[in-house]
Amino acid sequence: MDIKCREVVTLQFGNYANFVGTHWWNLQDASLSYESKQQQCCEIDSGVLFREGQNLSGHPTYTPRLILMDLKGSLTSLKQEGLLYSDGKHNSSLTWEGNVAVHREEPAVKSSFLKGPETLDEQLTADHSSKTLSDCKGIPKTGVVSQAFDASKKSLGLENSVQLWSDYLQVHLHPRTISVIHDYSHDEQSSQFAAFGQGEGLFNCPRFQDDLEDRLHFFVEECDYLQGFQVLCDLHNGFSGLSAKTVELLQDEYHGKGILTCGVTPFSGADPSLPKNIYRLINTVLGIVSLSSDSSLFCPLSVNRNMGRRSLLTTTFPYVIYDASLNYQTSALLATALETMTLPYRLHTFPVSMSQLTDTMCSSGRKVVVAQASIPFPMKYSSTLPDVLSIHPDATLWQTLSPCAEFKDLRCFAQSVVLRGINRPNQVSHLRPGIEPDSVLQMYTSGEEVLGAYLHNLNPSTLSTALHLIESPCRLAASYPQIFTSQVNRRGFLQESKSETAVKSIPVLTRLQSSPVLHKVLSSLYEEVNALDIRRYSSFISAGTELDEFREALQKLRSLSQLYKMSFNLDESDDDSDTD
Repeated sequence: MDIKCREVVTLQFGNYANFVGTHWWNLQDASLSYESKQQQCCEIDSGVLFREGQNLSGHPTYTPRLILMDLKGSLTSLKQEGLLYSDGKHNSSLTWEGNVAVHREEPAVKSSFLKGPETLDEQLTADHSSKTLSDCKGIPKTGVVSQAFDASKKSLGLENSVQLWSDYLQVHLHPRTISVIHDYSHDEQSSQFAAFGQGEGLFNCPRFQDDLEDRLHFFVEECDYLQGFQVLCDLHNGFSGLSAKTVELLQDEYHGKGILTCGVTPFSGADPSLPKNIYRLINTVLGIVSLSSDSSLFCPLSVNRNMGRRSLLTTTFPYVIYDASLNYQTSALLATALETMTLPYRLHTFPVSMSQLTDTMCSSGRKVVVAQASIPFPMKYSSTLPDVLSIHPDATLWQTLSPCAEFKDLRCFAQSVVLRGINRPNQVSHLRPGIEPDSVLQMYTSGEEVLGAYLHNLNPSTLSTALHLIESPCRLAASYPQIFTSQVNRRGFLQESKSETAVKSIPVLTRLQSSPVLHKVLSSLYEEVNALDIRRYSSFISAGTELDEFREALQKLRSLSQLYKMSFNLDESDDDSDTD
């Protein structure tokens, strides 16, 4: 049976998750082809993530198959119902015959970035036939924003103006997408959504649950072949509890479908003694245990180097300069890795399903994995893949984007590796007859063989390795921060001279790994949280988490860490060092 599109529904829970998700969807939008002159054989099937529809005027729309949740005050000038399905009419009729007092709130000020798309939307409506174009599959689209804004990228100044994810969202959203939680406020200390139990309590409210199920059914029931769900959630606050209950619902109602969950955490380099950091630690434990239990695969994502309270170090990339305190910048890195590592189940040709990917990765119940990435992949335009891999024999290509401290253990149980942005001719060496190769990698005749041999040499004991090479680079959206050094040219390749132009696309290498390093990561987290007297944080308990429930979660975390033990002698010494 030939299945042309295997749909995925995405769910985003929390402010930082929406920072990552906004970059993620903007990257999707940047890769869509709007002009017939640029149409090529598309490797990526955009229909997996996007849905086709019609607005009230009969114009075709192309919107993410997405449910998004955040707190009151997170939308700024963004309308909850979106713009595509508005008829532009305002019904001002009143049945009340008495005196009426009108109180007007000052409208939110739009960023300079969002003012431009509004003008383009007006042009699009005025001349729909000339502005709405199709990609190589013939699916209409309505967001020609990214190309128009690419020229003015440097002048946007988003690094200094972005406060919320809605300040730089490029894509149009369906009216069923955004759900605002009015019980809690994004910017008020008195009504923070800070504890795991608050999220569980919100989910258990019948009105909330009915609304969530209505949104789910809307997106799911129009799918021809649903392959699963992507869940992107805050791990450090109340959305951890809300996401855990939602994933449990997905597991119950859509049993057999894949559920790939990524728990994201912003940089947290603050005073480790603050109650906020204690809450973050406890929420993380409860979230990992619950989400990994009901998900097909769970991956923590962060630029933090570890999960503990003293998360002062962040991941560094050789050709990237970013400010870890800016969610706008850190979330761009996470979104870039996420966009690439999920490509295997979003391809036109020879795709794997989400369930196949997750089943391959989580052997023996090891559902927690770590993510690594090379952003950008450090290659010169005239170089070849064997040349680059030969000078990085010790896994220095990757930087970890999961909080795993030093990633020294090269052993792994299973891994999924994706390399994108390298043309076929540059994936192999082209040695002239009689020339002795400098590396064994130069002897292979395909990029898959080159990368496969490199990975086997790096991780010879790996039980399962899946690899994908995709020629399409990661095309950067107009809203993407300019965080690359001057050694990176506009196409993302390295060069000797300094580049003054904005980077428009980059090659990327990612790796999802089920690794023994998680034994130490999870057991260290257990030791740190187990040493806390949670009764001192009565407000956390009063939010809905029972003491016995918390202790049970701790024991489950400890058991989870034992699944990643590989060498008795090595791990025993690791455990001793953890207690120093």
